[in-house]
Amino acid sequence: MATSLTKKTSSLDTEPVLKLDGYLKPNIPAIVERYDMYQKWKDTIDKSENGYDAFTKGYERFGIHAAPSGEITYSEWAPNAQEASLIGEFNDWNRSSHRMTRDQFGVWSIKIPPKAPGVPAIPHDSKIKISFVISPYERIERLPAWITRVTQDLSVSPVYDARFWNPPEEEKYKFKNPRPPKPSCVRIYEAHVGISTSEGRVGTYKEFTRDILKRIKDLGYNVIQLMAVMEHAYYASFGYQVTSFFAASSRYGTPEDLKELIDTAHGMGITVLLDVVHSHACKNVLDGLNLFDGTDHQYFHEGGKGRHDLWDSRLFNYGHHEVLRFLLSNLRWYMEEYQFDGFRFDGVTSMMYLHHGIGTGFSGDYNEYFGPQVDLEGVVYLMLANDMLHTLYPGVITIAEDVSGMPLLCVPVNIGGVGFDYRLSMAIPDMWIKLLKEKKDDEWDLGNIVHTLTNRRWGEKSIAYAESHDQALVGDKTLAFWLMDKEMYTNMSDMSAMTPIIERGLGLHKIIRLLVHALGGEGYLNFEGNEFGHPEWLDFPREGNGNSFHYARRQWNVLDDELLRYKYLNNFDIAMNHLEQKYHWLEALPGYVSLKHEVDKLIVFERAGLLFVFNFHPTQSFADYRVGVEEAGEYHVALSSDEKRFGGFDRIALDTKFFTTDLPWNGRKNFVQVYIPTRCALVLAKV
Repeated sequence: MATSLTKKTSSLDTEPVLKLDGYLKPNIPAIVERYDMYQKWKDTIDKSENGYDAFTKGYERFGIHAAPSGEITYSEWAPNAQEASLIGEFNDWNRSSHRMTRDQFGVWSIKIPPKAPGVPAIPHDSKIKISFVISPYERIERLPAWITRVTQDLSVSPVYDARFWNPPEEEKYKFKNPRPPKPSCVRIYEAHVGISTSEGRVGTYKEFTRDILKRIKDLGYNVIQLMAVMEHAYYASFGYQVTSFFAASSRYGTPEDLKELIDTAHGMGITVLLDVVHSHACKNVLDGLNLFDGTDHQYFHEGGKGRHDLWDSRLFNYGHHEVLRFLLSNLRWYMEEYQFDGFRFDGVTSMMYLHHGIGTGFSGDYNEYFGPQVDLEGVVYLMLANDMLHTLYPGVITIAEDVSGMPLLCVPVNIGGVGFDYRLSMAIPDMWIKLLKEKKDDEWDLGNIVHTLTNRRWGEKSIAYAESHDQALVGDKTLAFWLMDKEMYTNMSDMSAMTPIIERGLGLHKIIRLLVHALGGEGYLNFEGNEFGHPEWLDFPREGNGNSFHYARRQWNVLDDELLRYKYLNNFDIAMNHLEQKYHWLEALPGYVSLKHEVDKLIVFERAGLLFVFNFHPTQSFADYRVGVEEAGEYHVALSSDEKRFGGFDRIALDTKFFTTDLPWNGRKNFVQVYIPTRCALVLAKV
């Protein structure tokens, strides 16, 4: 159990790090220090736990399990407890009938013989708790920390009930499809099962499987990122206040329903990622990990270090052996039990810094990333998590939500990195909102737009996105809302005239998203509904809105109504994704930008053999506009945002042939001349 770190270290060859980024040379001692901490933990896990494979199967040892014989075993780590008993409906909540025994490491265990051969004494789906005596005068009761099923009945109490999930063999879901191969170009559809219905209620796993998976497939996304799966007490937390880490949310259905969703997605060739929250935990006591054994320092740091001031939640002690077992096993659980293909790690900035990013801006100065402000235990946990996942599952995908720009975040652990596959380019959506809020269209700084889209660390992959899920929440606005606002309610019908605001909104919505997709990174992400310009904000039921579900849904009905213009944005999203699927620009080298014209408001770049031309000018169209291109030859139209099926005006003839002229232009060997209408994008491909 709790084992001190061994002294053995492995030396890190720093040459690969310096080859990636020579400016890291002054920080090599800090990089070596964190690598040595990681190596010590890995050595400890190898020696005392027989390696990652055994260590990360903590869910097989801890929690409650039924053997084929019907015997039930239950184990729980609670070192502060003086007595422990398993109680529940099965024993009428009797605190003395099923007492547990403690080992030297503070682990309490019990074995319960079967009622009859093969018949467990605890019925499937019945309620249970663990009861602790923590002093001669105090008894506390908790939900088991490793419980895999908890339910909530708000008509009785907001507190969750733990349930023993042990369905009959014939009711257990059997996976039919293998995991898809790891995609080289990730086009991510971020989704929340609960809001995925047009009705004013919580959607289900079953409905998502039946109704939403096909939409995602047809749109051309090859990865789904599922939010709010880990059980959370407060629906309006968007899933980020987790109470039971091993329990998939019961709001949407059963564990078997979630398995069916993931298996069905796999059968469609879609990779599925879990939005995992290991950055903090809900402070709930009765149905969470907080004060689990009566102390505030079991799973978390004690005192102020163990509390996040902004999130009002508890912070894990990543330097504790049993906490590492719990968190690493939690990742393994979702990979094994549910067949997830990887993770988007939430709140990575908070994990990596002692200040948690609170009141701190990041300028890019390397001193911000190394030194006393860094939480080395948090960084080392992320290194261990990534190393474990990539060792046991070579096809896994891990994504970091980090706003700081930490160097080496997406570099393999064995050469000194933190080990993620991708980082989220969080500055991009912030830039678009700032522009739409503060600048007129003719004041847009194209140089700054291009810089924000291309400013990423060499050799580290980024996921680009035009707008975040936070912007969909009440109090903020999506891109579509910023662009079209109240006219979305009155002028989105084809039966009404195309107003200047709607024309502008449709035009900019399309070209902003294509520019981000094609230039912004090595992956692309879209939040559910934004592909068609969802017309309303997202607001979960809460006291302030009368606990209404009216805005806690996605209005697929407006997309499916052929009289409404939302279909045009959806059609463009499909075309954009399928063009990427054909030419693979997300796995190509970063785009070469040959033009950022601040007066004409044009951006021109090449990537993956395609020539991209964007006209952001609010009024001016350009005929015979000369743009540079490296490869000589004949080009044709691969995509025009001005097609009628995208809500455009068909001003670009799709059968036009473009021939290069052998004269240098804007740093390229050749040029072609194009007609590019206002607020349109044109993509040319070589024949």
